[in-house]
Amino acid sequence: MPIRSLSDRRRFMAGTAALGVLGLLPVRRASAASRKGAWIPDAEFLAELPRIMQAFAVPGVGIAVVEDGAVAWSRGFGVTNAITGAPVDARTVFEDASLSKPVFAYLVMQLADQGLIDLDRPLVRYRRPEYLADHPWIALITPRDVLRHSTGLPNWRSAPATEKLVPMVEPGTRIDYSGEAFFWLQLAVETITGQSLDDAARTHLFGPAGMKDSSYAWNADLAARSVYGHRAHDQPGTGLPRQMFREQWTVAQQIADRWGKPLSAWKYEDAERALPEVVALAPAGLVTWPGDILANAAASLRTTVQDYAAFLTLMMARKRRAPWEIAETTRKAMLTPQIKIPGRWTEKGLGWNMEQTRDGPVFYHSGSNGGIFKNFAVGDAQRRRGIVVLTNGGSGSFVHQRVVRAATGYDLLSYDL
Repeated sequence: MPIRSLSDRRRFMAGTAALGVLGLLPVRRASAASRKGAWIPDAEFLAELPRIMQAFAVPGVGIAVVEDGAVAWSRGFGVTNAITGAPVDARTVFEDASLSKPVFAYLVMQLADQGLIDLDRPLVRYRRPEYLADHPWIALITPRDVLRHSTGLPNWRSAPATEKLVPMVEPGTRIDYSGEAFFWLQLAVETITGQSLDDAARTHLFGPAGMKDSSYAWNADLAARSVYGHRAHDQPGTGLPRQMFREQWTVAQQIADRWGKPLSAWKYEDAERALPEVVALAPAGLVTWPGDILANAAASLRTTVQDYAAFLTLMMARKRRAPWEIAETTRKAMLTPQIKIPGRWTEKGLGWNMEQTRDGPVFYHSGSNGGIFKNFAVGDAQRRRGIVVLTNGGSGSFVHQRVVRAATGYDLLSYDL
């Protein structure tokens, strides 16, 4: 019987709750010594998790844990789609939302280590998109400003097809969380590498790190394995909410197939060229500017939970690093406060936020796309541990907070953001 409403989904999830873990993901075990006080959720909490998911109408959750600097444990719970009931399993791909940003920041730092980008050089020296406003503050914005969110730019323009991008305040004077800034830096990386975002990430990061199930873009395999987003308060009979990236890219895929050029290889000029055809094919208002159909460094990363945990291991302190990884000094810089703003209880590093705990600083980031995907990742670089929780529900923050509290023992102030 199809599941068409929130109440139907809750009944379905109640029935599946008895099954507990629906997908047991492959693990790499930490040493016995490291498991003392490990961030792996205990059996009692895991038995309770399906009930928590049911209470907040979150159909699917993936959790992965890093211990001793390695991926030590991971599991999937629930379903990818409350209507079809397809289970979360080892190959399930989640929409990471703003957890995309630290991964992109790492790529930028790789390029900085190679001397291809200077964090303190004006970003307009690398690329000046035509949608930037003619404003003197634009010339002051640097890649460092982007990664620490001090550009003064808004998060996203409300009408990008017609609205110029302009800073709200002078760069470097306050924190303004900005996806637009990351997208601009993404275009600069296109110019520097000559590659699309996804190709550059695969060359420099995903390939060497073994993140084989990670992509900023879209294809048929990702479509088949990706979770669907769900709202907590859908009205009966309304079905799933608008899926945004999935719907935008499904239309763009038609053009990519005709061109014989995969979406993962598209750069901004490809999206510009395809835009008129996509707009003609798409429902009204779904696609309005090239950024709607291009991989997005700020928001469009898709990974399995194991892949994201593998990324977390790159932030951990250790004596030796592979040649393709960022230098130890660069890793430390990513987790070092980059701007002092009086009265703040949290700090901005390069791509990460930091918060003090009783055991010292942790780095973290949250993610939210369209009110239907909610995610969280946190790590302790010195103790070489971390946890990532990915969900496909609009109330997923209530779930990931409980997971992280149960696993780490920390009641982070960042939960209230």
